Amino acid sequence: MRHPQATGGADEPVRAAVPETLPAPVLDQEPEAGSGVVREPGAETGAEPGPGVLPEAVDERDELLAKAVRQVLGTTGAYGAMVYLRSRDHRSLVLLTLAGVPLSIISPFRRIAAAGPLPVAVCFRTGRTIALADTEDAMRRFPQLAVGLPYDFVSACLPVEHGGQRFGVLSVLWPAGVEGAPARESARLEAVAARLGAGLDRLAEAGRLTEPSGDAAVVEVPPPSAPTTRVGLFDWNTTTGALAADALFQEIFGFGPGEFDGTVGCLTRRIAPGDVPGFRAAARTAMERGEVLAARVRVLGADGRPYPVELWARVPGAIADGRTHLVGAVLDVRTVTAAAAAVERMREGVFALDPDGLITYANRATEPLLRADRDELVGHHPWEVLPWLADPFYENRYRAALLSQQPTAFLAARPPGGWLAFSLYPDAHGVTGRVVAAESPPGADEPPAAPPPSTAATGVGGTLHLLQLASALTEAVTVRDVCRAVAEEILPAFGGQELAIYTVHEQRLHLVSQSGYPDGFLDGFEGTPLDARVPGAETLSTGTPIFFESVHELAAAYPGLALDEMGAWAFLPLLASGRPVGSCILGFDRPHAFTLEERGLLTGLGGFIAQALERARLYDAEFALARGLQQGLLPHRLPQVPGVRITARYLPGTQGMEIGGDWYDAILTGADLTLVIGDVEGHSVAAAAAMGQLRSAVRAFASGGEPVDQVLGRTNRLLLDLDPGLLASCCLVRLTPADGTVRVARAGHLPPVLRHPDGRAEALYVPGGPLLGVDGAAAYPASELRLRPGSLLALYTDGLVEDPALAIDQGVDRLRAALAHGRPGEDPEELAERLLREVGSTGRVDDVALLLTAYRPATFVDAPGDEG
Repeated sequence: MRHPQATGGADEPVRAAVPETLPAPVLDQEPEAGSGVVREPGAETGAEPGPGVLPEAVDERDELLAKAVRQVLGTTGAYGAMVYLRSRDHRSLVLLTLAGVPLSIISPFRRIAAAGPLPVAVCFRTGRTIALADTEDAMRRFPQLAVGLPYDFVSACLPVEHGGQRFGVLSVLWPAGVEGAPARESARLEAVAARLGAGLDRLAEAGRLTEPSGDAAVVEVPPPSAPTTRVGLFDWNTTTGALAADALFQEIFGFGPGEFDGTVGCLTRRIAPGDVPGFRAAARTAMERGEVLAARVRVLGADGRPYPVELWARVPGAIADGRTHLVGAVLDVRTVTAAAAAVERMREGVFALDPDGLITYANRATEPLLRADRDELVGHHPWEVLPWLADPFYENRYRAALLSQQPTAFLAARPPGGWLAFSLYPDAHGVTGRVVAAESPPGADEPPAAPPPSTAATGVGGTLHLLQLASALTEAVTVRDVCRAVAEEILPAFGGQELAIYTVHEQRLHLVSQSGYPDGFLDGFEGTPLDARVPGAETLSTGTPIFFESVHELAAAYPGLALDEMGAWAFLPLLASGRPVGSCILGFDRPHAFTLEERGLLTGLGGFIAQALERARLYDAEFALARGLQQGLLPHRLPQVPGVRITARYLPGTQGMEIGGDWYDAILTGADLTLVIGDVEGHSVAAAAAMGQLRSAVRAFASGGEPVDQVLGRTNRLLLDLDPGLLASCCLVRLTPADGTVRVARAGHLPPVLRHPDGRAEALYVPGGPLLGVDGAAAYPASELRLRPGSLLALYTDGLVEDPALAIDQGVDRLRAALAHGRPGEDPEELAERLLREVGSTGRVDDVALLLTAYRPATFVDAPGDEG
């Protein structure tokens, strides 16, 4: 396959259901291995198996995944489970197996960028379990997830790994309101994930497939109770009258042990006399037409009362003597019939939706309420066949009920002049709905005479997917951030391998970012004019996206265009306020059929990327000034104090302006040394300016020899007088090197961490006061302790210990553990670098300030276990 780099650069699924046509498939086909697994069409999540990959390898892998999700649902109280596996290029995590969760709702998350901020990705990168208690927890720690799935549920993600190799992630869902389910079930979940990891490792060692291929497999959720419909099988020789029947067939017809003599005459004596002619007519019809579907007769019970059964039969083609046999099944439909009759008698509307939101049943009372025939409703989404339900709000209510597994209710205006009250009752198998006439809500306008025309081009799922991907761009402030977000999150979400982003300058295209291209391939396209005959320029000049699903399509449209090893491309114009900003090219290593939803999403994302690039240009201009300001405010050198060694590190944030209000300082105050760490909220020039003012104030007050509690008190009042509209945290430590005395005062800051000479480490949760800038009368108590020779004190800002996967206290404990596990005699400079590597989050976005102080009086001699 080839790939261009320009300047822009049915089978039907197997479904487990009551037959709707013939019983023959039930009788003549052997069940497939792993029955209960449905391959959803149009849900392709990975490449098809490559050359040399045997179907058996795929089946073996899929059976492992299916077994894992069944174990989760069967033992943990969860209603949904999913397994993601890493892609071949390790840039994406691909959904391969799910149960209890509709693929139609989870589809925006079928492919997740491994470098992204979603829980599945963070779990995969860190190897740690991610548990979310509710929507608030998700919004606080993973806002992109909350944008894409704004529903209330409890979840956990566990790494699937073995032998040092990480294969993917197991994701589990519980109903909203479940208290502590992930924690309570953690041991079972870890056991399932461990077994799955071991199984995938065995496959990998045997050269079997462990990477994504094919479509997402939907595993059937076991019903909550035994089936209410029993099925018996029979083989009837219509020439001799002999009837071979299994035990369940005989039981359905009321035969006790030894009562059935194997003849059709014995059978007809069990049929209600009024139905015998119909039974014989059905048999004749079956012989003439080759089949009979759902012929209903009544069977006389032991008490003489009749009950209904259904007969399904056909003439088997495999029997040599022609139409002399009928084979088929009898269904005991008593329970189903009684339930349906009861629901049909209700005056309230009752309907059922499958997990994908399609109507599977509606009772008679539903028709006048919805003003639609049942034939028009069944098999369709309510919001598709009823124009007055086309508002995305109503589909969103169904999605919320299904994912939270909690009942929900809402009112809908049904024109002309009516209101309906809907109630939805979900479980893992779908939703039962109830609809009744309702009074107009207070203050509501009367429903219009006719439903408004639907203008929605994209469903709720597509809209949320677009918002979820676009939210990655909202945090991107610099041009570099924008390009990184597209490369690390948006490109993998569509399964692409190559990316090029061009911007316009003086009517020419200039490359600002590329990923995945061969070295030097794009050099020939630098500075391409906007009127050039290449797709990257034409998509911008026309303002229309261009999609090529194969090499042949591209080569035919642009003969002679330079190609590399890709198989499909999307060329997106980047337009902001109608002005050309640039073009974005996505390349796929295999032919790729772009669905209408994908085309719409990519087109929409082009607009978001363009706006983000325009905004980023302004931030980049401000950045140079702000960065210089911040560097000028931080200390350029630290004081030299006998018996004390001070080491500091500062890292800017990895997103946004990369400028914040973190600062550190070390101040000589006579015979003492005052250590300072602080953090002004925000990332802006204003935050840096406020940081400079606070640093100067603390230095001035501390240099005068005032106690640490008074230094913080005066700094707090000064900040309130300056009124910058910002808050700050701060920690002061005054060390007397002569005897090791330490006095600590905190203003809303994280506790210092002290490592003792024997290697033990502890967080000093000493009393403190509120943040600076909150209360002018606040007090900041000082605590006193004494360092032993060989001790080391760590001051830090929250950027070092924050991690979306952990509570802040757990982050502090990680720092404590990292300090405790240092080697004897570790140099403070080496220790600082190690802490940044081991404790800092891979997804760090905040600034980090770290100040290490090793106390080594002249009389101290290193001993085994003494460090730092």
